[in-house]
Amino acid sequence: MPLSPYLHFQGNCAEAVAAYARIFGAPEPKAMQYPDTPAGQTPRIMHTQVPIAGGALMASDFPHGTAGDAQKAVTVSVSLPDVATARAAFDGLAEGGAVIEGFGPTFFSPGYGMLRDRFGMHWIVMAEATT
Repeated sequence: MPLSPYLHFQGNCAEAVAAYARIFGAPEPKAMQYPDTPAGQTPRIMHTQVPIAGGALMASDFPHGTAGDAQKAVTVSVSLPDVATARAAFDGLAEGGAVIEGFGPTFFSPGYGMLRDRFGMHWIVMAEATT
C-alpha cells in the first residue's frame, strides 16, 4: 500500500484538489461534504482524494470553527516518469504560487524543483532518474 499524504485546507479544499487533478491528469475527484455547511456557503469538504503517481493525495477542509495551520511544515514529493511530465506538473503547481528552487537538472534527477503553490502547499517535483 503506497503512502498517502492527507492535507487540510481552510475552506478551499475543493478548489485545490480540482487544480491538482487537472495538473496531474487525474479524474475529477469526488468529495464528501460536511453535512453542517450553512445554506448559501461554499461547501466544506470532509474527505476527497486524487490519484497521483501511483498513490493518492487525500484532503479535507478543517471542520467549521476549527483553526489550523494548513500544510505549515509539510512538503509533498512526487516523482514522475520523465522530464516533460515533471516540468508540466511543476509549472502548473507554480502558477500563482512561489518557486523555491527552479526546475532543472541535478546530480540525482534530470529534472527537479521546489515550490509553494497558490494554496500554500509545498511541493518537490522531480523526474525519475534514467540509468
